[in-house]
Amino acid sequence: MWLADKWTDYALLDCSRGERLERWGDQILVRPDPQAIWDTPRTDPRWKRYAARYHRSDRGGGSWEKRKLPESWAIRYGELKFLVRPMNFKHTGIFPEQAANWDWAMEKIRAAGRPVQVLNLFAYTGAATVAAAKAGASVCHVDAARGMVAWAKENAAACGVLERPIRWIVDDCAKFVEREIRRGRRYDAIIMDPPSYGRGPSGEVWKLEDNLWPFVELCARVLSDNPLFVLINTYTTGLSPASLTYIAQSVFTRRFGGRAESQELGLPVEASGLALPCGASCRWEK
Repeated sequence: MWLADKWTDYALLDCSRGERLERWGDQILVRPDPQAIWDTPRTDPRWKRYAARYHRSDRGGGSWEKRKLPESWAIRYGELKFLVRPMNFKHTGIFPEQAANWDWAMEKIRAAGRPVQVLNLFAYTGAATVAAAKAGASVCHVDAARGMVAWAKENAAACGVLERPIRWIVDDCAKFVEREIRRGRRYDAIIMDPPSYGRGPSGEVWKLEDNLWPFVELCARVLSDNPLFVLINTYTTGLSPASLTYIAQSVFTRRFGGRAESQELGLPVEASGLALPCGASCRWEK
């Protein structure tokens, strides 16, 4: 398991009965988490002293119960800075477990000893984008949601990289990659965080188990002749890390050499000293 264990402004305080107790800067949040299936005692008094709690609805979705909570606030991770905003479907705009991948990608970029062009697909609020830019890469940030791209620009400004070479693209990721292939544009690294399920602007259905393989094959065609890395993140519970390794080895290693490794991502839990699993990632490197 790759642990995101270097946070100071975020902490997973406890998790139990399908929820997690978290500290985001000075704010205490309670959010659902389907991985926390255990029924351990909730001895931390902050389970009752939260600033906001997300309640799921039996009819789907849910809503925040907010006490004293600002609309947004900033947190830091090392040299990075992000704006946190509680939003629909329990999200805050940041997946803290991804810090383990930000560290890895930044190290790879800084050690490359050459200019690095990064393509970040399904790029959300841009945490990986600003991490790559902070490490010195040029980045193409692609997401289909205009609001998420605007939020990513705010994070870039907070990190002091808004003036760095970042292309901000609002588009369907697969269609964008197809156009980049036709244009002959190439990238040294690809980061992707595809959803488990979704619908495109024309009603087309995306299902990770069906679409990941052809999408990864498509993305291989925009890699440069000397690629640096590919990072694939998933939150689909039925997709094992070994499956991601198989895909990456079959597509990237066969074409470029190198190796792939996949692990669960995890967050250390202060109350127990254990780790909460938070999806899987595959790292392929040349």
